[in-house]
Amino acid sequence: MELRQLECFVAVAEELSFTRAARRLHVVQPAVSSTIAALERELRTALLQRTSRRVGLTDAGRALLPKARATLDAAREAADTVDAVVGGMRGTLRLGTMSWLGGIDLAALLGRFHAQYPGVAIRLATAASDHGSPGLMEAIADGRLDAAFVSSPGPAPAAVHLTDLLAVPVDLVVSERHPLAGRGEVPITELADEVFVDFPTGYGNRTVADLAFRAAGVNRDVSIELTAIPASADFVRHGLGVALLPRGTADAYADLRALRVTGADLTWPIRLATPANRAPSAATRALAALLGPTLPGA
Repeated sequence: MELRQLECFVAVAEELSFTRAARRLHVVQPAVSSTIAALERELRTALLQRTSRRVGLTDAGRALLPKARATLDAAREAADTVDAVVGGMRGTLRLGTMSWLGGIDLAALLGRFHAQYPGVAIRLATAASDHGSPGLMEAIADGRLDAAFVSSPGPAPAAVHLTDLLAVPVDLVVSERHPLAGRGEVPITELADEVFVDFPTGYGNRTVADLAFRAAGVNRDVSIELTAIPASADFVRHGLGVALLPRGTADAYADLRALRVTGADLTWPIRLATPANRAPSAATRALAALLGPTLPGA
């Protein structure tokens, strides 16, 4: 059994597509198919169910997947150890991220990382493609990501460590034509009749808002769900609802007003998620060093 076979298997299992797996591995699709077939012959069992419409895991494939990920992680850790001795970090940093990170300039951060570690490829996954912060943390726990920027209030899942980076206050943003536009603040108890534009359930800022309204005993009507802050602001500008957005968002729009919400804890945490069930990779440690925090196990 070769590492390349396991790498192909994990790619197909995660993408549930031979075509997407080949694209991810930068090889042609027949090479992926032949590699998987060779692995199945060696193990004397089918690992994948193939139909004309979908690819799925067999029971044997589901059993192999966590072991294959652990084997690849161990191989990468061994390579990291050698690189630390001979100099020059290589490999891949699999990083998850939200679409907005407050005061963290992701492009600038990754530009600095690339300048210092040109041998490390960066592969990004977004919260939108991974079902919000919970999806990103699940990907950390099962080994699909090395690190992720998440917004998750409360304790971390058992297999994930969360390092606090920023705490962003959230304000109520309304159109300049809204009855509340002339006020500087509003109690959360006065917002029961408002129609909200918000992120889908599972996103960190949505969770912060839901917890605050639940704690205040106030029902909230979320009629429009979007996954980008600029789009939410545009919907508010056109009178389609109000929104809870990071402080400062309204400053970029002449026709929006921001109000502080009293009687509620509306702070959006931005945190770095890393694995708690295995040592962080050398690339993960290097990224964290650029951000500032020291990771456990580093």
